[in-house]
Formats: sequence, structure tokens, C-alpha cells
Amino acid sequence: MKKKISTLPFNGTAEQEAKLKAVIAANCDDKSKLMAVMQEAQGIYGYLPREVQVMIAEGMNVPLEKVYGVATFYAQFSLSPKGKYNISVCLGTACYVKGSQQLLDKIVEILGIESGECTPDGKFSIEACRCIGACGLAPVLTINEDVYGRLVPEDIPGILAKYE
Repeated sequence: MKKKISTLPFNGTAEQEAKLKAVIAANCDDKSKLMAVMQEAQGIYGYLPREVQVMIAEGMNVPLEKVYGVATFYAQFSLSPKGKYNISVCLGTACYVKGSQQLLDKIVEILGIESGECTPDGKFSIEACRCIGACGLAPVLTINEDVYGRLVPEDIPGILAKYE
């Protein structure tokens, strides 16, 4: 799946920038630590927007394309912010066969965002994932740590309402 690049404006703070610059300064002499710096940056910001990628590239003295390439290659990195409530819909085989795509479609319809995106208010983000290991409850979705199983699209409005 192609990673979505956030269309939301970057809202980094001076405190976050100072933390990132300290991480970069501690590692800038060793380009092999690029991925570790990126992991720290994602921990600070919650995702890797272009502005953060530029700071890392300049601070580590590596091409921006390399930072972007690492960010898009590894699943652990996100180019979009996560919402307060991160919805993950399992599209693994068992869930898919039992209708998880229809669940995802209903969530997209209700929230007005696509998989990989975050609502403008920062409340919800959606992602499709592969097997989460709850095949007996298929189709399954999670909202943060809450697991919902044996769902039909008509269940989605009530579930989302719990988080409003």
C-alpha cells in the first residue's frame, strides 16, 4: 500500500524542534544512525512530515530523497499524523472474506477521509492493516486498544459515536 502524505498543515512546536535537533546533534557524525534518528523523530512528532524530513536530512547531511526513501520503505514510519483515535481495519484474509472492506468503506464515508489520513480536527485517523490475529472475530477493527469484532457496516456509526 502506498503511504499517504499528510495534507494537514504542520504544527510542530519549538520544544519538539529542540528535542529533534538534540537527537540529530548526538548522531550527526554517523550516517548509519539515520534510521534511529528517524525513529526518535517520529516519537517526538508522531509522524514524519516533510518539514521534519528536511531537518533530519540537513542535520545528518544526507539527501532528502534518502530520508524519504527510508520513511516510505519501512512500515513503522508514517507520513501522516495519527488521530486521537486511530482506527485500524483488518484486511487480512479471514476479515476480508467476511466483509472488512465494506467496514472500511463505511468509515471512509462517515469520516470523509481515506485510509492513511487523519480528520482535520485530529480526532480520527484510519489505516488498513493485515491480520491482527483475531480471525475468530472476523471482521475486526481496532480503535486504539479497543477491539471490535463480528461487525457489519451498520455497526460503524454507533461505534464511532462512542468516541465523539
